[in-house]
Amino acid sequence: MNDLSKARARTLEVGEEAAAQRIDNFLLRHLKGVPKSHVYRVLRSGEVRVNSGRVKPEYRLQAGDRVRVPPIRVSQEEKAKAKPEEFPVVYEDPALLIVDKPSGVAVHGGSGVSFGVIESLRASRPQAKFLELAHRLDRDTSGLLIVAQKRAALVELHRMLREGEVSKEYLTVARGQWEGAGRELRESLHKYVDAKGERRVAVHEDGKEAVTRVRVVRTSPAFSLLQVSLLTGRTHQIRVHLAHAGHPVLGDTKYGDFELNRRLEKAGVRRLFLHASRLAFAHPLTRERIELKAPLPAEIKKFVDTHFG
Repeated sequence: MNDLSKARARTLEVGEEAAAQRIDNFLLRHLKGVPKSHVYRVLRSGEVRVNSGRVKPEYRLQAGDRVRVPPIRVSQEEKAKAKPEEFPVVYEDPALLIVDKPSGVAVHGGSGVSFGVIESLRASRPQAKFLELAHRLDRDTSGLLIVAQKRAALVELHRMLREGEVSKEYLTVARGQWEGAGRELRESLHKYVDAKGERRVAVHEDGKEAVTRVRVVRTSPAFSLLQVSLLTGRTHQIRVHLAHAGHPVLGDTKYGDFELNRRLEKAGVRRLFLHASRLAFAHPLTRERIELKAPLPAEIKKFVDTHFG
């Protein structure tokens, strides 16, 4: 019996970051190493299903769609390159697994990488019957990431996230000295695809509601250390809101101050300074109150200690 015959189909839930993306492009990102011709063949054959139905390659995904991906053989060359990583476990019980994701690691395979966090966890825990991401973090954002180990927990977590019952706080270092007290940033955000085919987000009056709460932790004449809470979960929300407010996140290659980033890179700053530092929520099954914190990564802490005195 070969590896493919033992493999099982998997189901991926579409998050905000993939909304409006074509199903064929979505699959190509998730099935790195699989020839395009094979991806289109399984699409045409109906082996790929969205919400249990067949779709055409030009179908555009919506947040919440459930995509059934059949078992597909990956090239041996690609398998050889795939090396699962280990991640610090912050919390674990039979229903939940919460890890401290480092910057530079995607939460799932695709986007030019074979193994993301979820693939690495599945590879390192072959006995686990169920491991699914409850939410996403951008590749360059570090910090707390929730993985469900039971389907009932995943379903409830998705509801809690939609209803704003999960408190998520981030720490970030932004350009410039934040004036006055903290405040809420409420500009609506519009997602679009640029000329290069990359997903981008911009402040636009016709966009979706977005609310980011900012609290000042420390400031200097050149930089501000901010605690940021998400009251909505839009793609790139923190980065776009802070850039629009005149305080782009350091190391942000999409919306940041590119000249400042180049100067900082020469000084050793080579990452996005955004860290998911705190989670607080009721356990999805037991309702026990859970509050977790992840300390600043060493490279951000060093910068803060150096520039904020």
